[in-house]
Amino acid sequence: MYHSVGDCSDDPYRITVTPARLDRQLRWLRRRGLRGVSMAELLAARARGAEPGLVGLTFDDGYADFLAHALPVLRRWGCNATLFVLAGRLGGDNDWDPLGPRKPLLSADGVRRAADEGVEIGSHGLAHVDLTAADAGTLRAEAADSRALLAELTGRPVDGFCYPYGSVDRRTVAAVRNAGYGYACAIDPGPLSGVHALPRIHLGQRDTAPRLFLKRRLHRLRRRPVQGLG
Repeated sequence: MYHSVGDCSDDPYRITVTPARLDRQLRWLRRRGLRGVSMAELLAARARGAEPGLVGLTFDDGYADFLAHALPVLRRWGCNATLFVLAGRLGGDNDWDPLGPRKPLLSADGVRRAADEGVEIGSHGLAHVDLTAADAGTLRAEAADSRALLAELTGRPVDGFCYPYGSVDRRTVAAVRNAGYGYACAIDPGPLSGVHALPRIHLGQRDTAPRLFLKRRLHRLRRRPVQGLG
């Protein structure tokens, strides 16, 4: 799980990695016979029993720096990713973060460019709100309306959802499933882990080779196998 790729000198939430750090992290993967792919490719491969050697890479929020800084590094290492964007904030910024710098988000044209480059576009909702605290109407709109808007924008199906803040409960999982998504990503969903609440490993600027090794090993030890992906 990544977010922004750029200058991390002012990064109170530790959501930013520099292009150089991302480059080294992807090199670490490739040297171990692993290749970063979109979540759609990973899950399709798993359904065929062909997922060994693949790692799902996700970028949350749809920062504008994805095209300038992340995508060239991904291409350098033969990798792809899923980009979770906020359909109601295209061309805006991360004003949900009270601390740290304002970071611009991709415009509609930027999202289309990413999709045209083969990046999977998924939904992060409309406005980056905690869905576990949302009323029924807001929850429905965040899940269903964002999917429809992004499908219309890109001309492609939108199969993946990502819960803002990683916040998830049974009600939000049900809303996302009912909106027609094939899968959804959380962070640490605990007993809710499943195809609509996939756990992820957060990666940041401090994650050098030893930390990557430990994070991957601990993730495999702590997370029970996710069912329902066959």
